[in-house]
Amino acid sequence: MSLESYMNQIGQQARAASRLLAKASTEQKNMALFAMAEALEAARPKLIEENAKDMKNGAEKGLDSAMLDRLLLTDVRIDGMIEGLKQVASLSDPVGEISNMAYLPSGIQRGQMRVPLGVVGIIYESRPNVTIDAASLCLKSGNATILRGGSEAFYSNQMIAAAISTGLEKVGLPATAVQVINTTDRTAVGKLITMPEFVDVIVPRGGKGLIERISTDARVPVIKHLDGNCHVYVDDEADFDKAYKIVINAKTRRYGVCNAMESLLLHKDVAADFFPRILATFEEKGVELFGCPVTQALSDKVGVATEEDWYTEYTAPKLSIKVVEDMDEAIAHINKYGSHHTDAIVTQNYTKSRAFMTEVDSSSVMVNASTAFADGFEYGFGAEIGISTDKIHARGPVGLIGLTSQKYIVLGDGHTRDN
Repeated sequence: MSLESYMNQIGQQARAASRLLAKASTEQKNMALFAMAEALEAARPKLIEENAKDMKNGAEKGLDSAMLDRLLLTDVRIDGMIEGLKQVASLSDPVGEISNMAYLPSGIQRGQMRVPLGVVGIIYESRPNVTIDAASLCLKSGNATILRGGSEAFYSNQMIAAAISTGLEKVGLPATAVQVINTTDRTAVGKLITMPEFVDVIVPRGGKGLIERISTDARVPVIKHLDGNCHVYVDDEADFDKAYKIVINAKTRRYGVCNAMESLLLHKDVAADFFPRILATFEEKGVELFGCPVTQALSDKVGVATEEDWYTEYTAPKLSIKVVEDMDEAIAHINKYGSHHTDAIVTQNYTKSRAFMTEVDSSSVMVNASTAFADGFEYGFGAEIGISTDKIHARGPVGLIGLTSQKYIVLGDGHTRDN
């Protein structure tokens, strides 16, 4: 079978499955999620073996440490995948919810019903746990999904796909409700993003180059974020103990994730006292620092931050630091250089925190909390399909609600319109 025929078959099967999923009961979808969790647990030893193949191939191909970290599946991460399935099952099903019902002067009732998007295509790199996250959220929200993982995670993803199919078939849902493309041919991506007759929305997860290409070439709507240049601003009215914990966690918890802090902003009145506290820890953890002239004057271990550094998502143990005049300058810096992903303020001043939340143009804005919390699981979504920095119906971590739309419904009793 040619690649084009294969992709058309995948698309046709997904469209047919989406019709069945749209009318599946909440109970049936939840049973499928639990069955998928059981199948994944049973496949754990084999999954670790298959992941080891991917890790070996990745190392031989020269993948960097951040990519290898995303690719690795440990028992703890598999536990998280299984827990994610169970948590999604416990969430309220948004499909069929009716809101904003109101009687109008004509006598009809008008409201809105939440419905699935239909078929969701997801293209992602490296992280095989995305396969489970995407499958669980799409299933619970009544969507069929077509998954195209990166070639570096091929063996892991195929093993996970088998567990998903087992779970779906066990409860009488079509295995084609979740399809993992079984070729590493990059032409498959080009076909997937240009099939509006079969695919309703595309969600790319990966490097900036991948997402830019998909955004440019896609013929279906795209839910995306290009990069995660996240900031933490330490205000002059911050609690230093809180600020220390937040700054270190936001940067060093994991370097290769999109919610890691890439730029630190310090109020001019706290820089001299606060910076030495974090400098020692960053040195210990091997974080390379680049700063403005004021920051450099505080330590000869700080390199020169260029204009490009302020725009950069490092996904590595590197950090840019700038000393600002006040919160207004911090906000202006974030809105100019940031990627509208996640930004945080550390302050004890309520008025400032409210202003920061209002004025920072990002999909997640935090007060006295690490940017690491910008995650669907941490937001109580069970998992996330991705993060959107676009100003569309879904913004920030995309969970069940973001995978649905609304249609208007009208109730009448023989009503007709005269004018």
